Amino acid sequence: MSESKGVWVFSENYDLTLELLGKGWEIADKLQTELVAVFAGYDVQEKADEMVRYGADKVYLIDNPALESFQAEAYLSVLHDLAANYKPEIMLIGSTRNGKPLAARLATRLKTGCTPDCRRLSVDENGRLIGERITYGGNAVAKIASRTKPQIATVPARAFGKPEPQDRNGQVIKLDVKIEEPKTEIVETKPLETSGVKIEEAEVIISCGRGLEKKDDKALLEELGKVLGGQVGCSRPLAEDRKWFTEWVGLSGHKVKPKLYVACGISGVIQHVAGIRDAKTIVAINKDPEAPIFEVADYGVVGDLYEILPALTEALKKHLQ
Repeated sequence: MSESKGVWVFSENYDLTLELLGKGWEIADKLQTELVAVFAGYDVQEKADEMVRYGADKVYLIDNPALESFQAEAYLSVLHDLAANYKPEIMLIGSTRNGKPLAARLATRLKTGCTPDCRRLSVDENGRLIGERITYGGNAVAKIASRTKPQIATVPARAFGKPEPQDRNGQVIKLDVKIEEPKTEIVETKPLETSGVKIEEAEVIISCGRGLEKKDDKALLEELGKVLGGQVGCSRPLAEDRKWFTEWVGLSGHKVKPKLYVACGISGVIQHVAGIRDAKTIVAINKDPEAPIFEVADYGVVGDLYEILPALTEALKKHLQ
C-alpha cells in the first residue's frame, strides 16, 4: 500500500474532533477520498458510533485501558502505527496543549512537515492542502503547503463550525495497536477550577484593556456580561503586567470567534486584533478617536467606558425586560 489515501482527523478533545470532521468532509469531498476519524481512549465505543453521524466514513477505534488518560508516548505510538500502515494523504490534528506537540513529534517520525495553528484550510488545483496561519505578530497570514505526505496540520478550537449530525452509514473498525510504554507516570489529576464556559466557546465577550483603571472596575464588564449572557475577557497587559486576570485574548492568548465582541478601553494593537479577527461583530468603546481598534470595529463609540458601560447596561436591561 504505497499510495496515500484519505483525510484523517484526530483530537483528544471530542468536541474539537467533531469540528475537524466538518472541515475534513469538505476537503475529502473535493479530493474524492474517504474521511477517517481516529478515536483512541478507553470505553469509548458510543462516541465512536456517533462520529459516523458527524461525517466520518470510517472510525478507527483503539479502545485500551492504557489510553484512558492522555500520555504523549502512548498516543504517538498509536497514530504513528496507523499512519505508517494505512498511509493517509492528510492528517488534521486538534491544536490543543497536547495536540500541538503530538503533531510535531508525529511529523518527525513520519519524516514529513507540519503546519501549526491553521485557521483556514483549502485544497489547491494540484490537490495539495493549503494551511493558512497568522504570522509576524499578526501582521501577515502565511499560506503553507507540504511537499511530503501525509500532509499534517493542526487546527485550533472553533476555527471551523461543528457539522449537523445526520443519519448516514459508516464503519467503526476496532484495531489492536501496540502501545508504547510511557516514560512518565500520572500520579494524580485534579480538575481545573473555572467559572462559566470557556472563553473560546463564548458567543458574547466583553473585554477590557488598559482603559480599565482598577481591578475592581471589571464589575462594570461583568454586569454587562450578565445582561448579554457573555464572558469577560481582557487584553494581554491586564493579565501579564497587572495580573488582574489569568488569561487574555490575543495572538499569544486565546483566539476567539464570538458573535459579539465588545472591546472596552482596548487600543487595538495588531496582536490583540489577531485574536478577534474571526468575531462576527466587534463593538469598540474608547476615549481616543484615533485608536487602531476603530479600524477593525463594526461599531465604534468614542467616550469614557466609565460613563458608557453603565448607561449601555441600563438601556439593555430596560430593552430586554
